[in-house]
Amino acid sequence: MDYFFSDRISGLKPSAIREILKYGSDPKMIGFSAGNPAPESFPVSEMKEISAEIFDTMASSALQYGITEGYTPLREKVKSRLITKFNSVSEDDEVIITSGGQQGLELACKVLCNEGDTVLCEDPSFIGALNAFRSYNVNLVGVKTDSEGIIISELEAALKREKKVRFLYTIPTFHNPTGKTLSLERRRAIYELACKYNIIILEDNPYGELRFKGKDVPTLKSMDKEGRVIYCGSFSKILSAGIRLGFVSANKALVSKMTVAKQVSDVHTNQFFQILADKYLEKYDLDAHIAKIRELYLKKATLMRNGLLESSKDILDKVNYTDPEGGLFMWAELPKGFDVIKLSQNLLARCVAIVPGVAFAADPSLPVSAFRLNYSTPSDEQIVNGTRIVVEEIAKLL
Repeated sequence: MDYFFSDRISGLKPSAIREILKYGSDPKMIGFSAGNPAPESFPVSEMKEISAEIFDTMASSALQYGITEGYTPLREKVKSRLITKFNSVSEDDEVIITSGGQQGLELACKVLCNEGDTVLCEDPSFIGALNAFRSYNVNLVGVKTDSEGIIISELEAALKREKKVRFLYTIPTFHNPTGKTLSLERRRAIYELACKYNIIILEDNPYGELRFKGKDVPTLKSMDKEGRVIYCGSFSKILSAGIRLGFVSANKALVSKMTVAKQVSDVHTNQFFQILADKYLEKYDLDAHIAKIRELYLKKATLMRNGLLESSKDILDKVNYTDPEGGLFMWAELPKGFDVIKLSQNLLARCVAIVPGVAFAADPSLPVSAFRLNYSTPSDEQIVNGTRIVVEEIAKLL
């Protein structure tokens, strides 16, 4: 039969990243396309021990329904950590546990936007967030960026030009896909503009604790004096991605509405893994665990960047690779008009997967001469071999 789909869904396309990940079943494939944490970063033995303890001592609680806001002891620990590590909670804020950081982004759009309202974002930006916003039929407008992140003059121009701007979505620290970090000066300027034009800032910070060089930069939430920053975080990159635990810190009025919206979505986040995360924070040193992840990613990022630069020495005037100070991603920019889709296809034929930059564009109809590389998932050997192949195929097309 012919199926009728809602206007909100009919125009959505599958995530390019998810489609490319389907090639991951090939053991020969070098996956520079994923956004996954390194498997060796998972605290498997500790989680195994805690799981056994949960089944022995509190199985009925772990396997039962929970409250929508989240497991109370975990919420309290998250709130305490946000205060001590990021100075990012005020007395008017509350915390809700979400099914991954992605749900926090979707809930924010759900409670704030009507169809036709405008959402601003960095261009390029995280495909999962862009599709979440698109599903609510908003007017999605990208704002140009440079080496320091979103360009303030471009942001103000968009705020003046666009109608019904509800919020700005930003990944200020170790941006996905570019790996860039927004400077302190620009963070302050963004917050000032948000106050001036009375919009909300949706700050997405899943990578913020993965800094392996440079100095920490204060979060936008730490600057918030008016309750206009919604802060989204996640355990995916510091504990495990598969447990699907995220969290939102925002003004109580916002969290209250997000709670109602979440109730009709999934009732509550997985209770077992909430308890597991709570017990991990109680029994183990999360900061020490994160320090090991930082060392691992510093090694991998350095290996990838050095491999790209060494292989690209004859074409470095035509290609630019970002130099991230943390997170999971590196961004390669090529001359305007470069056929990145063709590059991606040629690389797949040689068992290397990248993500073309158009996947992260606010307007995917426009060409993007860039692509994203991930260094957390591949092995060291794959990084060495894969970067060489990437540069060889770039050189052929140039």
